[in-house]
Amino acid sequence: MSAARNSRFVGPRMPRRIGVSFEFFPPKTEEMETALWEAITRLAPLKPNFVSVTYGAGGSTRERTHATVKRILTETMLTPAAHLTCVGATCADVDAVISAYAEAGVRHIVALRGDPPAGAGAQYAPHPGGYCNAADLVAGIKRITDMEVSVSAYPEKHPDSPSVTADIDMLKAKVDAGASRAITQFFFENSLYFRYLDRVRAAGIDIPVVPGILPVQNFKTTRAFAARCGASVPDWLADRFDGLDDDPATRKLIAAAVAAEQVFDLLDRGVTDFHFYTMNRADLVYAICHLLGLRPERRAHQDAHRQPEKERA
Repeated sequence: MSAARNSRFVGPRMPRRIGVSFEFFPPKTEEMETALWEAITRLAPLKPNFVSVTYGAGGSTRERTHATVKRILTETMLTPAAHLTCVGATCADVDAVISAYAEAGVRHIVALRGDPPAGAGAQYAPHPGGYCNAADLVAGIKRITDMEVSVSAYPEKHPDSPSVTADIDMLKAKVDAGASRAITQFFFENSLYFRYLDRVRAAGIDIPVVPGILPVQNFKTTRAFAARCGASVPDWLADRFDGLDDDPATRKLIAAAVAAEQVFDLLDRGVTDFHFYTMNRADLVYAICHLLGLRPERRAHQDAHRQPEKERA
C-alpha cells in the first residue's frame, strides 16, 4: 500500500455523499440467529440505503428469509430488500411470494435466477411452468407490483454465460423488464469492475451498477466460494493471507486493510455507493464504513445538543 493511499485512512476527507447497503443471510440455528441480530444491531445506526436478505430454493430456507425480512420490518427502521429466485417453483408460487411481500410492506426485491437445486456448477433448467430466468422474473414482479427491483451483475460474467457479451445482453433484458439497479458479484481487482462498467455503458445500460464488496473473513472459505461463483482470487491476495491460518487476529487486520484499500480506490475513481456482503458479521464492515466517514447519527446529535460546562453549571 502506497504512502499516499495509507494517508487516506487518517487524514481529513472531502465531504461526499456515500451510500451503503448490507447483505445478510437467514439463520439456520438459534446461535446464528443471535449472531445475525448482533450484526444488524451494530450496522443499523449507519443508516444504509437498504439491507438485503438472501433466499434459497428450499421451502424451509424460504420461510427463514420471510421471517428475517418480517422481523427487520417490524423491529427496525431499516429498509429490507428481499431476495427472490425462480428456482424450483411455478410462476403461481413465486407470484404468491411477491404478493405476500407487498402485503407485508416490502418495497424492494432483489430478483435473481438462482442456483440449480443440485448446487452451483450443475446445469440449470427452468421449473416447468416457472419463470425461465431473472429477466422473466423481473417482468413478473412488475406485473404484480411497482416495487423497486435490483438485479445481479457479473464483472467476470456469470459462470453459466457463454461470454461476457451474452451476460451483458441478459443484464439489458433485466433492465428492459424493469430493474432499476444492479449489484455486482464480489471482485478483488477494481480494474475488472471498471472494464465491465465500460462495456455495460457501451451497451446502453444506464442504471447504477453498485460494486459488491466482500471483506475476507476467512481466506480459505472465500477462495472456495469464489471458485463456485466464477470470481477470480489474485495471487497478491493469497500472499497477504499466507501463513495466517492460525492467527485470526492478524487475519482480521489484514482483511480490513485489503477491503479499505479496495473501497478507497473505488471512491477515488468516482464510486459513491457500495454493497457489502457481511456474512452476518459486523466488525469489518463497520470499520470500513467508519473509514468512509459514515458515523451513527445519534453521536452527532448528542454532540450538537451537549451544553457547555458553564451553561450546565
